[in-house]
This record gives sequence, C-alpha cells and structure tokens, in this order.
Amino acid sequence: MNAPVAPTSLQPEFVQRPIPEEFLQALQARFGGQCSTALAVREQHGRGEGSIAAPPPAAVVFAESTKDVQDAVKLCDQYSVPVIAYGAGSSLEGHLLAVQGGITIDVSRMKQVLSVNTEDLTITVQPGITRKALNDAIKDTGFFFPIDPGADASIGGMTSTRASGTNAVRYGTMRENVLALEVVTAHGDIIRTGNRAKKSAAGYDLTRLMVGSEGTLGIFTEITLRIYPLPEAVSSAICSFASIENAVHTVIQTIQMGIPIARVELVDVNSVRMVNAYSKLDLREEPMLLMEFHGSPTGVKEQAEMVQDIANEFGGNAFEWAERPEDRTRLFTARHNAYFAAVSSVPGCRCITTDACVPISRLADALLECVTEADASGIPYFLVGHVGDGNFHFGYLIDPDNDVQRQQGEQLNHQLVARAIALGGTCTGEHGIGIHKQDFLLEEAGAGAVQMMRAIKQALDPKNILNPGKIFQLQ
Repeated sequence: MNAPVAPTSLQPEFVQRPIPEEFLQALQARFGGQCSTALAVREQHGRGEGSIAAPPPAAVVFAESTKDVQDAVKLCDQYSVPVIAYGAGSSLEGHLLAVQGGITIDVSRMKQVLSVNTEDLTITVQPGITRKALNDAIKDTGFFFPIDPGADASIGGMTSTRASGTNAVRYGTMRENVLALEVVTAHGDIIRTGNRAKKSAAGYDLTRLMVGSEGTLGIFTEITLRIYPLPEAVSSAICSFASIENAVHTVIQTIQMGIPIARVELVDVNSVRMVNAYSKLDLREEPMLLMEFHGSPTGVKEQAEMVQDIANEFGGNAFEWAERPEDRTRLFTARHNAYFAAVSSVPGCRCITTDACVPISRLADALLECVTEADASGIPYFLVGHVGDGNFHFGYLIDPDNDVQRQQGEQLNHQLVARAIALGGTCTGEHGIGIHKQDFLLEEAGAGAVQMMRAIKQALDPKNILNPGKIFQLQ
C-alpha cells in the first residue's frame, strides 16, 4: 500500500467566501447581544489545539436554545454563508477553523441535563455540556458516563468527532454510546434520529451517520447517551518497564486473555519526564502503564493480580497501587495533562499531534518503528496511548516559525499514519479527519467510499454551508 506523499505546502491555502453585509445586519437584528463581531471573540473561536491556522469567522453567535441554532442556520442557508459549530474548542485536526469564512455558532451556553432515566440507563443532554460537568450533575444518581478523551471536551464535540479515550477498551466509544440525536439540518429543519430503545431496525441508521460527521451534516442540539452504574470498587496501578516493547506486550497479553480492564494507558519516558515537571510528581522515568480496574472488590482484586503476573513476565517493576480516589485522580489527571506538560516543556512551541489505531497484535511493531523515526529526527516528542484498543498518539513539538521543523513533523506524521494503514489500522482512532487527514481518508477508505460520502454531503447540504472544507473536498 502506497502512502500519500507529504504535503508540498506547509500551510493549506484557504479561500474565504464573501459575507453579504445584509446577512450580518440580519444576524445582529435577530441575536443582538448574543452575536459578536469583536476581533478577540472571533479569534478565540477561530482556533483549536492543533497546529494549523486560518482566518477567524466573521461573527460568533452564542446559542442558548435549539431555536437559536435553527434561526442562525436558516439565515446562513438564505445567504449561502458557511456555519461552524463550536463547543469547548479542544479540536486537534482543524475542525473549528473557518477555512471558507462564515460564522461560528457557540453552543457552550446550551449545557443542561434534560432528562436522566436510570431505569433505562440513558441520559439526554444539550451539546455544550462538558463530560466533567455531565458526570458532576449525575454523580448522586449512582451512574456515570465513561467516555473520557482526556480533554474536558463538550459532548457535542465528542459526538461530532466520534471520540473515545481512556475507557474505550471496556466501555466503547461515542459510536456505541450515542442512542439518539436532535439535529438542525442545513436547511434549518429539526430532525430526530434514534430513540431510547435498546435496539431498532427502523430504516437507515441516521444516528450512526451523524456521529462522527464533524459538523458537516447537521448541528446537534440534543444528545441521548448510555450511562453506566458506578463500579462498586475501583483500583488503579502503575508499572514501569525497561522498554516500550515490554509494556506493549503486557497489554497485548492482558487483552488477549480477556481480562476486563477498564483503562490501560501507555506513556513513554519523554511523557513521564514532562509530566513530572508539570504536575510536580516523582514517577519513575521509564516507559509506564497506567491501569484502572472496575467491578466488585473481589473481581477488581483478581483482575489486578492477573495483570501484575503478566507484567512480571515482561520485566515490569515498581508496580504501585492507588486505591484512594484522590490518588487515582492524581495519576490520571497527570496523564490527561500530558499534552499541556509537553507544550510547556518547550516554550513557544506548537504541537503536531498524531492519532492512529492498529490491530492490537501489530501495536508493538507500529510503536517501535515510529519511536525510531522520531528519535532520528531530533525533534522533541512524546508518546501516549490508549493502548488497550491499539490507539496511540505522538506529539511533535515544533517551532511554528521554523518551516524545516514543521515539514519534518508533518513528514513524521505521514509516515506514522501510512504505517498504521498498512498494518490494517486507521488514520484516526478518535480525533477525526478535519483538515489534516483528508489525503489519508482517501487512502484508507478508497475513492468509491469517499465519493459516497460526498454524495451524502451534497444531498443533505447542497449549498455546502455546514463546516465546509472538512473531511474531504467537494469536487
């Protein structure tokens, strides 16, 4: 399989569509103080956490209801103006960028829990609520929502990118945990997909179509999710290894033996060093696994002992337990802060983030070759991974003004993704396509599949106003 060549341009060229003055006047008339054209506000909504930059949107509408979203989209449809949904701004692949101009609809004020149905194990929320706020809101019910991408992302954004994260090995991804949606279409209509029933065979699965569509097919205004009982017992552990290879083989054997581990995270020595400095920890500076076990006290004890035995077979050392909630939180907070720890370790840098997923049996091959390439480049980097499902991330820390470094970082990313696809994996396990991985989508899915995606997009959004320029280019 041939990988796409590295891009010849360091920064994509973006062509902005004209914004009619009468459109902006109509927007201001409808939304008043909920609409801002201030440069600082527009710039805030015109960038994510990724390395690509684009001009900011022409205006930002702060939606407070489904009606607000509907009215804003209807105006965009009337004047053929692009519109981008915005939640928490944690995007890494350029999803939020106004690459063709237009406006942003900020849904962060739409953050209510609309209903909790513990008997059916479901919850319905607005898209602007973050995962932490959701779990804080329902913690007294004895249930929780387990999908944890690390960043405190909005539920709307997580649904839009089909996110997963640290708990995916046990609880699945957003794909398995979104049951129903309320969606504002490109024409400003409101549709509902799915329901709270455990299964349905009623027509096309529009919910699955919308989940992962990155705002290109509709804007979510309500989301119904699965929730889970809080486990009776939770225990965490860390274990260091002499090599990444031994850590990965520990994970592979754990998964293949069917041990129901809830989380297993890999961090390389660079990540550990950065996290120690950033979070004021004293973790052993070696490749490390962070693990978490959920279940009954007896079940958790048995799971943990089995994993410890496996780790010992591969030279695991410094196996340490964290059973108190504050200790577990400290460990996983440090892991979640790995990105910020890395960026702070090189002042003024930008991070080219990667996201690939391979079959668990090929994980060691993928990681070791990527490490060899990164070491040879001389670019500072870090490695973290939700390795229980074969998903991993490298972060290359570059000087944004150094074209040579940027090109090197992008080349490393291309090699990493090409390798993942060649090993039977995917170019993105959880971050989505956005702008950054459009060539690889074509490589992975094939021209026929991408053309089918284009046909769906053109049918549902004939004016191409919903987050244009993302996932693929219309031809």
